[in-house]
Amino acid sequence: MSQPPRSNRGHRERNGDHRQNRDDDRRTTPDRSSSRPSYYPRESDHLPQHEWEVPRVEQHDSKCTNICSRRGIVLICTVLTNSLVIICLVAAQMVTSGMLAMSGMGSFNINSNFNLQGTELQKARDLDMQYSQMRAPSLYGGLPFSLTFGVVSLLFVVAGNKPPHRMSRKLLVGALVFQAVGAVGYVVAVSLYLHFVIRVNSTNVCKRRECLYARNGYTWMNCDVSGADAAVALFGLITAILYAVGTVLTINTIRRVKRYLQERKQRPQSRSQPQRAPLRADTTSV
Repeated sequence: MSQPPRSNRGHRERNGDHRQNRDDDRRTTPDRSSSRPSYYPRESDHLPQHEWEVPRVEQHDSKCTNICSRRGIVLICTVLTNSLVIICLVAAQMVTSGMLAMSGMGSFNINSNFNLQGTELQKARDLDMQYSQMRAPSLYGGLPFSLTFGVVSLLFVVAGNKPPHRMSRKLLVGALVFQAVGAVGYVVAVSLYLHFVIRVNSTNVCKRRECLYARNGYTWMNCDVSGADAAVALFGLITAILYAVGTVLTINTIRRVKRYLQERKQRPQSRSQPQRAPLRADTTSV
C-alpha cells in the first residue's frame, strides 16, 4: 500500500527522458544570434552618428586645412601684396632716376641711346642724382615697412597650423592687433608716400630736369606721378583692405573660440555621453 503504483513510476521515468531530450536538443541547437552571418553587425556595434564622426573630423583636420582657412588665406594675400609693394617701390625708383639708372646697367651705352651730349649730358646726370637723392627716403622708408609687415604676416600664417581653440589666446590677440595696426598703418603710409612724391615732383630740380629732357624729345620724363608710384599706392591700399578684413575675421574667431570654451566648461561631459565635435578650421578659423 505504501509503494506507489508502477504505472506512475513509469510515467515519471518517461517524463524524465523527455526533459533530458529537450536539454540535449538545446545544447545541440545553435544559437540564433551566433548563426547570424559574420557580415551582419551586432546591435552593440551600432553607435550613434556623433560618436564616430568626431574622431573622423579630427583626422581630416590637417595643418594645411587650418592654414588655408579664411583668416589664413587673407594673411597669405597680404604677404603677396607686400611683395608687390616692394617690387613697385624699386621699379618706381629706377624709372624716375632717368639716365642715372640707365648708366648702371652694365654694357648699356647711354651716348648711343640718348641725344644728350656734352654739357647737357653732365647736367642731366647731376639733376638725376639730385632727384634720386630727394626720392631716396621714400624707398628706404617703404622697403623696411613693407618687408616687416610681409615677414610678420608670413609668421602668423605659419603659426596658424592648429585649430583656433588649440591656439594660444595671446597669439590670436597678437594677430588681431597686428592686422589692425597694418590696416591703419598702410593707409597712413600710402598717404605719406603720395604726399612726399608730389612734393618732390614740385621742386625746382624736377622742373629743370623735365625741361632738359623735353628739349631733347623725352617728354615721358616729367614731374607727374608715375605709373610705378600709382602702383605702389594701389597695392598699398589693397593691403590695407586685406588687413582690415583679417581684423574682422580674427575678432569673429576669438568670439567663437571664447563661446566654445565657455560651453565646454559649463557642460562637462563624460565619455559615455555624446560629445560635441571641436571647432573646425573652416567654421571658426575665419
